[in-house]
Amino acid sequence: MIPPGSPGLDAAEVADRQARGLVNVSDSTTSRSVGSILRENVFTFFNGILTVCFVAVLLLGDLGDGLFYGIVVVNALIGIVQELRAKASLDRLALLAAPETAVRRGGDVVVLRPEQVVLGDLMLLRPGDQVTADAELGEVADLLVDESMLTGESEPVAKRPGETVLSGSLIVSGTAEALVTAVGADAYANSLTREIKKRTLVYSELRAATTRILVYLTWLLLPVIAIVVVGRVLAYGGLDGLHTVSIESWRAAGLDAVASVVGMIPEGLVLLTSLAFGVAVIQLGRQKVLVQELAAVEALARVDVLCVDKTGTLTTGEIGFERLVTLDEGFATERLDRVLGIIAHDVAANQTALALRPHFVLDGSHVLERLPFSSRRAFSAISLQRDDGDETWLLGAPERLFAAHPAALAQANAIAASGRRALAFGLGTGLASDYADRTDPGGGFRPAAIAVFHESVRPDARDTLSYFHDQGVRVVVLSGDNPVTVGAIADELGLPPGAVDAGTLESDEELAEALGRTSVYGRVAPEQKRRVVKSLQGDGRVVAMTGDGVNDAMAVKDADLGIAMGNATPATRAVSRIVLLDSRFDRLPTVLAYARRVIANVERVSNLFLSKTVYGIVLALASAFLLWQFPFLPRQMTLVSSLAIGIPSFFLALAPNRRRYQPGVLKRVLAFSIPSGLLAAVAILASFAVLRAWVPLAEARSLVTVTLFLVSLWVLCVLARPLTSWRLGMVVVVAVVFTAAFLVPLSRDFFALQLGHPVALLFAIGVGALGAAGIELWYRVAKSRGLVFDRE
Repeated sequence: MIPPGSPGLDAAEVADRQARGLVNVSDSTTSRSVGSILRENVFTFFNGILTVCFVAVLLLGDLGDGLFYGIVVVNALIGIVQELRAKASLDRLALLAAPETAVRRGGDVVVLRPEQVVLGDLMLLRPGDQVTADAELGEVADLLVDESMLTGESEPVAKRPGETVLSGSLIVSGTAEALVTAVGADAYANSLTREIKKRTLVYSELRAATTRILVYLTWLLLPVIAIVVVGRVLAYGGLDGLHTVSIESWRAAGLDAVASVVGMIPEGLVLLTSLAFGVAVIQLGRQKVLVQELAAVEALARVDVLCVDKTGTLTTGEIGFERLVTLDEGFATERLDRVLGIIAHDVAANQTALALRPHFVLDGSHVLERLPFSSRRAFSAISLQRDDGDETWLLGAPERLFAAHPAALAQANAIAASGRRALAFGLGTGLASDYADRTDPGGGFRPAAIAVFHESVRPDARDTLSYFHDQGVRVVVLSGDNPVTVGAIADELGLPPGAVDAGTLESDEELAEALGRTSVYGRVAPEQKRRVVKSLQGDGRVVAMTGDGVNDAMAVKDADLGIAMGNATPATRAVSRIVLLDSRFDRLPTVLAYARRVIANVERVSNLFLSKTVYGIVLALASAFLLWQFPFLPRQMTLVSSLAIGIPSFFLALAPNRRRYQPGVLKRVLAFSIPSGLLAAVAILASFAVLRAWVPLAEARSLVTVTLFLVSLWVLCVLARPLTSWRLGMVVVVAVVFTAAFLVPLSRDFFALQLGHPVALLFAIGVGALGAAGIELWYRVAKSRGLVFDRE
C-alpha cells in the first residue's frame, strides 16, 4: 500500500532504478529485422544456384544466355517488398499510446514520457490518462477505468484501493494515486503486444506445395548437378583427352551445364504465384478490402467455417430505445422515468445509456455509487440518494436479474424472441458496490420493468449468409447478447434455429459438443472466442474469424484467417490478414471470388512449370549418362519457356475462374506434371538421338527446339481448357511468335536457330506431334481420375 502523503521516489532512488534497468522500456524487436528479410529473400538455395549459372554465362558466353536471371531479381524484389510491408505493419502495433505520465517524485509532480517511468514510481491518474505501467492503487476518488483495449469489456470498471490497474487501460473518470509494480517487458500491455506481434504467416496450401516441391528439388539438384558437370566434361573431352580439350570446348561444356541446371528449376513459379496474389490484392483494394498478407487471399478459398459477431457484422450496431414494459404497478411511471434519466445521462454512459438519453431527462438526483456493466455479472448498478432513503437500481440481462422471477423472465424472453433486445430493470438492496463480486441480484431484488431496444439488421446480411451456405461455408455467430435475441435475428437471416447460452458452457468438452450441433451463440465471453477457434481447428476445420476489439486480437490471430472491420482497434487490424475498410460484411463474397481465381489458376500454371522441371531433370541426367551434348543452348530453353510457359502463365494466372476449392493441390500437380514431363523428355531425347547423328550439332539443337516447343505447346493447350476464344487466340499467337523467331534474321541469329534439311524438320515436327498425342492421352486419363480440372 502507498503511505498517506507519500512524496514518491527521490532523485537517488530514481537513479538507482535506472542503473539497474528497472525502467519502462520494452524490447520491441519482435518483428524481423530488415537484414533478416534481405537474407531470407536473397540468399536462398535456388537463387544461389541460378546466380552461379548467371556468373558462368557471363564468363563463358554472353549476356543473351543469362536472360533467366531476370526472374531471380524480380522474384526477390517481390518477396522483399512484401516482407517489409508486413514488418512495417507489425512495428506500428502499439497498445501504449499515452504521450505523457504524471508522477510524484520528491514531493513534486513531474510529467514524463512513458519510457522514463521507473519501478516504484507514484503515478497520478487523471481522467483521459492512459496507464503506462502496471500499478497498485492507493487513494482513489470515484475511479472508473476502461479496460476494453485489454479485456474487451465495453463498460468502465470501478476500481478501489488496493486493486491493480493494468498498462493500456484508460481513465474514464475520477482520480487516483498508483504505485508502479511492473514496467517494460513485464507490464501487461507489453506482454500482450509481444504475444500479438510474434510474426506468423497465413497457412497457404499453394505456398506449402511450392515449398515441398522445392525441398524435393533441393535433394535432387545437388547430385544431379554433380552428374551433369562430370558428364559435360566427359562429353567434350573424355577421361583420356582432358588435357587436349580446347578453350572453346570447355566453354561449350560450361554452357551445356548451365542449360541443364536452368532447365531443372521452375524459376517463374514463385513469381507467378506472388503476381497472382498481388494483382488480386490491388483489385480488392479498389473494393475497400485491405489485404495485409498476399497468401490471405488464398486462405479464404479454403475456409469452411466463418465465425462472426452479430453486432456490427450482421446488424448495423446501432440500437434505439423502443418502449418500457412495466412489470410492477407499484412503481410509478414518473419514478422509473427519473431513474432511467439518471442512467441515461451518467458520466460513464455506454451505448445503452446513449440510446435512452433522447427519451429520458435528468432531474439532478445525486448519485452515491455506480457499478458499470460487466460481462461477468451481466448487469450494472447505480445507487441514488433520496429524501425518503437511498436506493439501488440494477439494469442488465434478464436471465440474470429475473432468474428467480419466472413470469418476468418469460415476458422478457418473449420480447427477445421477436428480435428485440430486452434489458431487465429493477430495484436491488444495499449499495451498488455490494454487487461488485456477485453474479446474481440476490433475494431482495424486485423486478420493475423491461427496457426494449431494437437493432437493425444489415440489408445485405441475409444474401451474404445465403451465399456462404451455398458455397459450403458454415457461419458461426458469436455474440455477447441474449441468446434468445441472437437466435431471433439469426432466424430472420435464415441461419439454423436454436441459440445456445455460451455462459453455460464451462469446459472445452461442452463447447466442442455444442459446436457439433448448433452455430448460434449468445452471452459469449471474450475469452471463449479463442476457445471456439481452437475447438473448430481441432476438428479439422479451416476457420476465419472476424473481430474488432483488442480482446478479439488473439482469436483473430489464432484463426486460419483473421478478418477485421474497418472500425476495429489498431491491434486487431494489425494482426488480421484482411481488413474490410468500410466495415461491410457483404465484401467477403468478392474476396472469396478472387481467392478462388488465384488458387485455381496457380494450380493450373504450376503444372506448366513443373512439367518443364521434370523434363529438364530427365534431359540433364540422360545427356550426362549418355555423354551427349545438351540438346539446347540456355537461350533456346529460355525462348521455349517464355513462349509456351512464362507468358501464357501470366494471362492464365489472372484469368477469371470460379472453380470451388478442392484440397490436394500438390497431389494433383505432381500426378499430372510428372507423367507429362516424362513424355516430353522421351520425345525430346528421341528427336535428338536421331538428329545429332544426321545433321550438325547447331542445326540438331535448333530442330529439337521445335520438338520441345510442340510438346510444351500441347501441355499449354490441355491446361488452358476450356479453350475459349481468347485462350485459343493466345495459343495461336504463341505459335506464330515462335515461327517468327526462325524467320526473322535478328531473332534467328540471337537464338542460334538454324534450319537446313526439310526432311529433318519434318522429322522433328513428327516426333513433337507424337509427344503431344501422348500428353493429350494422359490428360484425358488424369481428368477422368479427378487429377486435373478444367471446369470454371
